[in-house]
This record gives sequence, structure tokens and C-alpha cells, in this order.
Amino acid sequence: MAKKTKKQSGGTPATVALTAAGTAFTVHAYDHDPASASYGEEAAEALGVSPDRVFKTLVADVDGELTVAVVPVAGSLDLKALASAVGGKRAAMADPAAAERTTGYVRGGISPLGQRKRLRTVLDASARAHATICVSAGRRGLEVELAADDLATLTGAVFAPIGRG
Repeated sequence: MAKKTKKQSGGTPATVALTAAGTAFTVHAYDHDPASASYGEEAAEALGVSPDRVFKTLVADVDGELTVAVVPVAGSLDLKALASAVGGKRAAMADPAAAERTTGYVRGGISPLGQRKRLRTVLDASARAHATICVSAGRRGLEVELAADDLATLTGAVFAPIGRG
């Protein structure tokens, strides 16, 4: 029974990192539908949370360096704004295999927390408008809810307007 409880509570590198840091967070699990067109929108709907409060973790290549962008699932990533936020010139979405290999997570379950290799991270400024936001806890069907400032502290993220409505 203890194993089942541990699995239900998360047990991912993201939740381990949060626990180790003593950060307040809540794990939300839901049944992931493999046929879902959008992992983030699926999470928002399953959890009954506004898509403005559920953030997706995207990995981009900015001038040859992998960079994490955390933006609301209700919108999209502005690649020019991301490049500008980190002092770069050009940004493009990273190769999915490179993103998975570098973060240690699978696409649709990439968390900004507990990544295999810590990447430069930018959190959309809109996150500060909410008491808490939800991000992937490290696997499809598992979200973690925490304060945006706590997420920024743990990931070394900077806040910048990188999302498009």
C-alpha cells in the first residue's frame, strides 16, 4: 500500500525537488487521454482550472542553447520575445528528442522542475497575476500547483512577457 501512495503523490524528479526544497505545493492527478490534442488544455479541463493558470513547459533553442519557456496553455510562445528575454537573437522550438534527452522527461510531461540538466528558464510574466499556477509534475496526467515566485526561485527563472494570447 505504501508504494501505491508514493506513486499517487507524484514521486517524480519534480516533486522530489519540491519536497527537498521545502516548497509548498499540491499534486493533481488525472487520467490522461493519449488521443488528446493538447496536453495542457486536457489538464486544465480535467482539473477544472482556468487555462490561464495552467502553464506548459516548452523547450526552445536560443542561439544554440536549450532554453525552457513556461507559458499559459491558453496561448502560445512568442519565440522572438523568448530570445530577447535571455539576450539572444534567434529562437526556434528544440528538437523533441533533444528536449526529452536533456530534461529527462517525455514530451507532454516535461516539467520545469527536477530536470536532468538545469536549463535557462523564462516564466511568462502573466504567472504573477495568479496566487498559484499549475505546471507538469513530470509525467502526463500529473500536475503540480505552486506559487509562481516559488517556481522562479527553484528554477532560476526570469519573468518576461513571452506568451501570446
